[in-house]
Amino acid sequence: MSSQQAQPEYGAFGRRVERLGMPRPIFWGFVAVFIFMIGDGVEISRLPGYLTTEGGLAGGQATLITGTIYGVGVLIASWFSGTLSAIWGPQRVMQLGAAIWIVFEIIFLVFAINSGSLFFVALIYGIRGLAYPLFAFGFLVWAQTVTPVHMRGSAAGWFWFAFTGGLPTLGAVVAAISVPLMGVYNTFWLSLVIVAIGSVIGAFFVREAQGLQPIADERVEDPRSYKRLLEGIDILWRDPRTALGGVVRIVNTSPQYGFFYFMPFVFVQGTSEAGFMSGGQYSVLVSLVYAANIGANLFFGIFGDCFGWRRTVTWFGCVGCAITVPLWYFGSLLSGSYAVSVVLGMLYGVLLAGFVPLSALMPSMVERHDKGAALAILNTGAGGAAFVGTFVATLLNPFIGYGGVVITYSALYLVSAVLTSFIVSPADPGEEGEIEEDTVATTA
Repeated sequence: MSSQQAQPEYGAFGRRVERLGMPRPIFWGFVAVFIFMIGDGVEISRLPGYLTTEGGLAGGQATLITGTIYGVGVLIASWFSGTLSAIWGPQRVMQLGAAIWIVFEIIFLVFAINSGSLFFVALIYGIRGLAYPLFAFGFLVWAQTVTPVHMRGSAAGWFWFAFTGGLPTLGAVVAAISVPLMGVYNTFWLSLVIVAIGSVIGAFFVREAQGLQPIADERVEDPRSYKRLLEGIDILWRDPRTALGGVVRIVNTSPQYGFFYFMPFVFVQGTSEAGFMSGGQYSVLVSLVYAANIGANLFFGIFGDCFGWRRTVTWFGCVGCAITVPLWYFGSLLSGSYAVSVVLGMLYGVLLAGFVPLSALMPSMVERHDKGAALAILNTGAGGAAFVGTFVATLLNPFIGYGGVVITYSALYLVSAVLTSFIVSPADPGEEGEIEEDTVATTA
C-alpha cells in the first residue's frame, strides 16, 4: 500500500501534508533536517573568526580547518550516505550522523577548540565534518526511496527547502541573535542543543518501516553485505547516466561557491577599483540570494513533477544559470548599482533551484537496489561542488581574470545542459510513455 493510498488513515493533517508533496510517514524527517541544519549553520557561521581570535590559530589555519579539511570530511560522508543507506537502511545512517555530530562536537568544544593545536582541532573537526551529510543526505535517500513517483520532485523540493533554510540561512540568523546575548563560545553550545533536538526527531521518531531496511529487491542475495559498497562505484560504468548526473550536480553549485569566494574582492569598496558596495551590504546581498533560492527550491520541486524533471533541470537550471551568471556579474559592475546587483543575484538564486528535480531524476532512472548508489553519486557531487567552484576560480583568475572565470562558469552550465539530454528516466513525468511506479510500500 503506497503512502498515497494510505491517506485516509492519516486524517485531515496527513492528507494536507501529502497534498503539499511530502509522504506523511516521513513528514517529521523534513522537520528534523530543518532543525539539524539550523544548528549546523549556527556554528559554521561563527567558527572561523573564533578560531583566529580566541583559538590561537592563524587566519590561514582556521580557513584550512573549516574549509579544506572539513570539506574533505563532507565529501567522504556524502558518498557513504548513499552506499551505507543501501546496506543498513537510511535511518540508521541518520543515527550514525547524529551520533558523530554530538559526540565529536562535545570533544571539540571541551578539549580541542581552545587547545591551540592545529592537528588536534583539525582532526576532531574533520571527523565532525562526516556528520551532516550522513544525517541530511541519508534522509534524502530515504525520501526518494519511499516517495511515490508523482511526488518525488516535490519531496526533493521540500528537502532542499529544509536544508538551505537551516544552513546557512536561519543558522546565521540564530547566531546573529545569540552571540550578543550569550557570547560566541556559548553559542556553539546552543548549536549543539539545536542539532540534538533535530537528531532525536530524525533518528528515532520518524516511523516508517523502510528506514531501517536495506534498499534492495529480490535480485540482491545478501542485502546487508558490505560488498554492496562497490555498487556506489561500478554503477558509474554500469549505468553511465549516473556519472553524467554526478557531473551536472557538481556544476550545479560550483559557480555559487566560486562567486561567494571571489566576489567580495570585486564588489566591495576598498578591495578593487570597481567596488561599489560596503561589506555590510555584501552580507545582505548574500542573504537575499539564499533567501530567493530557498523559496524557489520548493517551487521547482513541485513544478518539476508537472513540467518534467529533466526538462526543468535543463531549461531552468542549466540554461537559466548560464544566462544569469554573467548577467549578475557584468550587469552589477557595468551599472555600479547595489539595487541592480541584488535583483540579478536573486534571479540567479531562483534559477539555481531549477536543479532541484535532479534529486528525483537520479534515483528514478535506476533499479531499486541501485537507488542508494545513484544518490551516493549525486550527494558526492554536492559535496565536491565547493572544492571545484573555488578551484576553478583560483586556477584561472591569474590568466583570464575573474570575468573570464565567470564566462567559464557559464560555459560549464551550457555543457551540463547538453549532458542532461542523456539523463533520461521512464519515470520522469516529462518524458513520453507510461510513468513507472516503483515505490515500495510505505508504512506509518
